[in-house]
Amino acid sequence: MSSEQNPRLFFALWPTDRARARLAEIAARLADADAVPVQNYHVTIAFVGEVPIARVAELRNVGAALRMSRCQLKLEALEYWPKPEVVVASVRDIPSALADAWRDLHERLAASQFALTPKRLRPHVTLARKVLQAPVLEPIVSVECEADQICLVRSQSGNAHSIYTVVDTWPLLDTGEK
Repeated sequence: MSSEQNPRLFFALWPTDRARARLAEIAARLADADAVPVQNYHVTIAFVGEVPIARVAELRNVGAALRMSRCQLKLEALEYWPKPEVVVASVRDIPSALADAWRDLHERLAASQFALTPKRLRPHVTLARKVLQAPVLEPIVSVECEADQICLVRSQSGNAHSIYTVVDTWPLLDTGEK
């Protein structure tokens, strides 16, 4: 990591290349929207926020201790969220492995005194930002994506879009390996 004093960090799952391509096709149909770059598509599991550089190792330890099972995510609906002015592809049926891992991760982070957002699990991939009005959203064919690793990611503000850099990655377990 750079000498940045307080990097903004979050834990996320990354869609497969195939899922990203399908999501990009869906995003391309959104009119009057600032499309998120395909390389930035991710599912945030825990946004930690600004962290003193001296505490990044603690986050790596938390990530390494997770025992999340692989799971299939189905991004099956488009939603407009007015407060952040975004269009997202959302998961309606949250796999139990993801819900369990989310609780475990949040408990571990809270025990280490990290403030967390969001307070509930709403798995989604943001496709467009700065959407000022609710667009007419067409139904979509679900995009399936296997979650096979979890990452600790740094977010830096860029000129047009944020720049995400993976700090560390941990493979998820085959079902039943806990």
